[in-house]
Amino acid sequence: MAKHRILVKCVVNYGSEYLLLKKWYDDRIEDPYQWEFADGEVGFGESPERAAERIVAEATGLTAEAARPLYTWQYTLGEDSNIGICYLLYAHDMETVISEEYADAAWVDRFSFADYIQNKKLLCDIERADL
Repeated sequence: MAKHRILVKCVVNYGSEYLLLKKWYDDRIEDPYQWEFADGEVGFGESPERAAERIVAEATGLTAEAARPLYTWQYTLGEDSNIGICYLLYAHDMETVISEEYADAAWVDRFSFADYIQNKKLLCDIERADL
């Protein structure tokens, strides 16, 4: 039976800095930890905006407000259809307490994303977004 999921990616901003998180992916690759933005799944009955705020709070301890969508994406894996919305969120401060899911956090300016993020598709999507 086909399943639909809604995912959110969270680009958290404070001043001129954006929050990147280092997450473990796979120990079979050369660099199993990758820098990315916080992300997760929208819960049943939850709005995508509230999900983005919740995901940021759970991952980092930050209070952040969803401002607007930056872009969307879609992919299918087997019988699962995944629809994603990337949100820009504004943090109230920069004091992070990262969850066990992440190995590190860094606040960087938008011109430094390519120094951290290896995912070329994500870099292209962010480049096209109006930050």
